[in-house]
This record gives sequence, structure tokens and C-alpha cells, in this order.
Amino acid sequence: MSAKKKIEGNGGSLSELFEILSHEYRRRILMAVAEQNPQDEDDIASELSADGHEEDGDALDTLHLQLYHAHLPKLADAGFVDWDRDTGTITRGPQFEEIEPLLRLMHDHQDELPTDWP
Repeated sequence: MSAKKKIEGNGGSLSELFEILSHEYRRRILMAVAEQNPQDEDDIASELSADGHEEDGDALDTLHLQLYHAHLPKLADAGFVDWDRDTGTITRGPQFEEIEPLLRLMHDHQDELPTDWP
């Protein structure tokens, strides 16, 4: 199967799905929404910082900026999440079912994946 193979329904390629999953924060956001829908933006940021990814106030501010300006917009633009910027609520988007099988696969085989994968 070619990496450029189109994913049915989404029009996106497998490469695009892997690009979305290439950053740890996006993987963790998607896994959180898969486990519990909806999620709160502040709760996700707190979980990331509590896991030792961000240790001081400046780093937490940077994390919030990265989520707000990079990762959440990218996930929302792809349709994997719906993100209400006003309330900070993140829910499964209309294309979430396109990426959900990869999330399940990652979850089911998490012991075999590198340690920085959720």
C-alpha cells in the first residue's frame, strides 16, 4: 500500500494522518478526546505539564501558546477535533473516525511503541 493512498471519506492521505500524529502533543490531545469527550483545553495543558513536559510558569505559558496557535488549530483544520476557542472545549470533530483506528492501534500496542508515545 502506498503512503499516498487516500483515506476513504476524508480525502486525506495516510501520510497526512501520520503527520498529524507526528507531534506528541497532538497525539495526547487526540488520545484524551478518544477516552473522554469533551475535553477542556486547560485540563489537557495541565496534564501535559504535570507529566513533566513543562516545569516552570514560563514553560507552561509557552505550552498554552503552542496548543492555542499550532496544535489545536491543526487538529481542528483537519476536522479531527472541534475546538471552541471561547470556552476552551475540545470535542471529537467530524473526521475523528478517520484517525480513531490509528489511535486504537497505538493504545492497544503502547508497550511496543517508543516511550514518548501516549
